Parts: sequence; C-alpha cells; structure tokens
Amino acid sequence: MSAPYVLVLYYSRHGATAEMARLIARGVEQAGLEARLRTVPAVSSECEAVAPAIPAEGALYASLDDLKGCAGLVIGSPTRFGNMAAPLKYFLDGTSGLWLTGELVGKPAAVFTSTASLHGGQETTLLSMMLPLLHHGMLICGLPYSEAALVETRGGGTPYGASHHAGVDGKRPLDEHETALCRALGERLARAAQRLEN
Repeated sequence: MSAPYVLVLYYSRHGATAEMARLIARGVEQAGLEARLRTVPAVSSECEAVAPAIPAEGALYASLDDLKGCAGLVIGSPTRFGNMAAPLKYFLDGTSGLWLTGELVGKPAAVFTSTASLHGGQETTLLSMMLPLLHHGMLICGLPYSEAALVETRGGGTPYGASHHAGVDGKRPLDEHETALCRALGERLARAAQRLEN
C-alpha cells in the first residue's frame, strides 16, 4: 500500500494555474503529506484527435487511479466565463465509475482558480468546481478568515478557495497574499486528510 497523498489536479493554459498548483503542493508537503501534481489534456474541437499519452512538459496527465487512491483532492482551473475550463470539466465528467462505487466519499477537497480580470468570475468558478466534488460526497475545505492574507489581499483570494488575478495578458505574477493563500490551502487540505485518515 502506498503512502497517503493529496492529488493536486489542474488545467492551465498560460501557466498561472500551474504555478498555483505548485504552491499548493508545497503547502501539502509542509504539512507532511506527499503532493501528486497532475493535469488534464486540452479538449480538441476535431472529431478525432490524438494527444501524446505523456505531455511534452509539466505534470503528467491524471488517471482515475490517481483520484481513487488519493487521501485528498485539490482541483484548479482558469476561469472561463465564470466557470471551470472545458478540459477539467471533461475529465470530471468521466468519473462516474468512481461515483458509482463511492471511492471519493468522505475525502477532503478544495478548489483554486486564476482569472484575467479582478472580478472575472473567481468565486463562481470555484463554486462550479465544488459541485461535482459534492456529488462525489467529498468534504469541501475553504480558507478561513484566520488567514491574514485573506483580509489583506488586493488581488486574488476568497474563502471558497485560492485565487489569482493574472491580468489581461496572463503575466501578472502571484503576489505575496495570493502565494500565502495557495500554500495555506494546501496545508489545510493536507491536515484535514491526515485527521480523516486516522
């Protein structure tokens, strides 16, 4: 049996969401659990398209076994019209087998997002990602206001999960508050997973 791990599952188009995933993974590891970074492939508009089984760079593609074996799950996506991006939704739509067997019931989960504009739908995107997790019977972990960065932030950051204002060109780096909230979310999720494992 493998050591417990938190699956940090994300889709990133321009790199901001991937950077958030790495920071969340650091928070998971600071709390003493392994973080497993995984991504999902882009969705093609072609009737038949073949992507390589292993991406050219970055995290490996997620499998249903990654989900099945995790002690906790954190999912992230850029905002697409106030919703999660289609590639992440497509992957989650394929998890009905895990739903039927209850594999994720009782496991902690959290969400994160990045947007081009400050009020570009961060909270609705976070809520959209929570819905399938609730259907799976997962326990949602947000960010409490005891995190000072949540009160002080002038960029991203919500009680629903970590967020980042990437700017119209997607190049605005994560600021100190957004970084702190990503790490805090990873640590909080990992600690919840540890408590639930015992």
